[in-house]
Amino acid sequence: MTKATVGDHLLDRLRAWGVAHVFGYPGDGINGLLAAWARADDDPRFIQARHEEMAAFEAVGYAKFSGHVGVCVATSGPGAVHLLNGLYDAKLDHVPVVALVGQTDRSAMGGSYQQEIDLHTLFKDVASAFLETVNVPEQLPNVLDRAMRTAYARRAPTAVIVPADVQELAYAPPQHAHKMVPSSLDSSGWAPVPDDASLRRAAALLDEGTRVAMLIGQGAAGAGREVEQTAELLGAGVAKALLGKDALSDELPWVTGSIGLLGTRPSYEMMRDCDTLLTVGSNFPYSEFLPPYGQARAVQIDIDPHLVGLRYPYEVNLVGDAAATLRRLLPLLTRKEDRLWQHSVITGVERWRSVMKRRAELAADPVNPEYVAHVLDALLPDDAMITSDAGSVATWYARHLTMRHAMRGSLSGTLATMGSGVPYAIGAKFAHPDRPAIALVGDGAMQMNGMAELVTAAKYAGEWTDPRLVVAVWNNQDLNQVSWEMRAMGGTAPFAPSQSLPDVPYADFARSLGLDGIRVTDPADVEDAWRSALASDTPTVLDFRTDPDVPPIPPHSTWEQIESTLASLVRGDGHRGHLVAQGLKAKAQELLPRRSTGR
Repeated sequence: MTKATVGDHLLDRLRAWGVAHVFGYPGDGINGLLAAWARADDDPRFIQARHEEMAAFEAVGYAKFSGHVGVCVATSGPGAVHLLNGLYDAKLDHVPVVALVGQTDRSAMGGSYQQEIDLHTLFKDVASAFLETVNVPEQLPNVLDRAMRTAYARRAPTAVIVPADVQELAYAPPQHAHKMVPSSLDSSGWAPVPDDASLRRAAALLDEGTRVAMLIGQGAAGAGREVEQTAELLGAGVAKALLGKDALSDELPWVTGSIGLLGTRPSYEMMRDCDTLLTVGSNFPYSEFLPPYGQARAVQIDIDPHLVGLRYPYEVNLVGDAAATLRRLLPLLTRKEDRLWQHSVITGVERWRSVMKRRAELAADPVNPEYVAHVLDALLPDDAMITSDAGSVATWYARHLTMRHAMRGSLSGTLATMGSGVPYAIGAKFAHPDRPAIALVGDGAMQMNGMAELVTAAKYAGEWTDPRLVVAVWNNQDLNQVSWEMRAMGGTAPFAPSQSLPDVPYADFARSLGLDGIRVTDPADVEDAWRSALASDTPTVLDFRTDPDVPPIPPHSTWEQIESTLASLVRGDGHRGHLVAQGLKAKAQELLPRRSTGR
């Protein structure tokens, strides 16, 4: 019997860690691993993306929606370079991903050989949590185990480089000898909590507040019940950073929704008016949307001691797991009997929902982009997995979709990179093949990455228990978010050569791959298109022809932003007449009397 190679043992070690899928693209720098995959009957499963960047995004999406480590693999040289954007997405959003990367044979290193790149220099920032090269077979178990364990523990990307010749060497385990490093597979769960004295200080501060606001992020995932109990005791409202959108149900009446430029008016008003802030599992970076300094006393809960106290002058920083810390804090809190503050928050939420409904129903040319998301909201399956790409579509995702208890949703939060929506959804489908996935994508991101990854969706769709993968394209022939940023922040009209996009027949392209595709140019057809896609037995692309002049209005507009937008019109914005009309109609909805939202 042929002796196992390093490649064979690497796959065996991945199986021992419970890795079921590896997202990647082949190349001769990983030929030894590919040969091992053939001998292992494709276990763990090699999922072939169209591009290494997409493989990394799929690993991130898999990790976000499964709670397990995502693994991606790439060849040396250009394959390694292509991984970077997806790995930076994992780093900035604190997602556990392990990258397996090939390298030129050791004998060729330093010889300016083909595809020879200094991979340690390339990866030293993105994989700073752990990065190592396997130079001899005995080194493999310790290096791979530490990469896996570190990715889990630090919620970060790590990288293991294996030169091509090493992959094909006969595997030999580390010996019981000097300068040999043994290893182990186990990685127990852990839930650190703060000390009792810190918890008592936090409880005393929170009890003294009369207008308590809570802000939660993705670190509150799995702590929904504890967050709800805390808010009920404190009479608080709860805003959510965008990565924490699925951490708590939006059906709770005092949940104000997203915060920030893409956020809601009630989140903005709650932070503006509160006297106490409790932040749970969030590193939300835009401090201008938090209470003015000196207005509110504040407590933070975060599992990472390096991320506490960064965004606001918190008086008490509790380092610990969100759920475990809140469970210890709850018995120390006194229930607030005065509910006027919480009732005012609820009233603000009700009014906002009415405003958003009216904005979505405004006429546009041809389809209002807000209407597309608003219609989807009522049709979402209870177990839906939703991904959003970067751009103006993220605003509609943030404001119009009501997360219910079992739903999951995510996007590239901190890196905010274009092109992640479709590969995220594919990664989510491999994490949960029995659940529907919906990707909300702008036409720029669809042209950048999404169309190619439809090939991946078509390749694997038959393996998913629930075949529903809906890719909805907001086709406005404009790089819309940047166009609005130029107007509102730079006071300049969008530069057409950089901003205008061709009108691509996305639905036709999908049908050419054997998928379903529907183009929608009439608002009357939006609901039927969504219903058809959500009932389809094959992945479906919805091409919504939307109006680029519907503004993603911030929860509050500063006078500087208004002046800048007006200045862009004076300077010859080609859309100015229609743009002014759409902006005035949208803003006017906040001034109308509230009416029932039907919720």
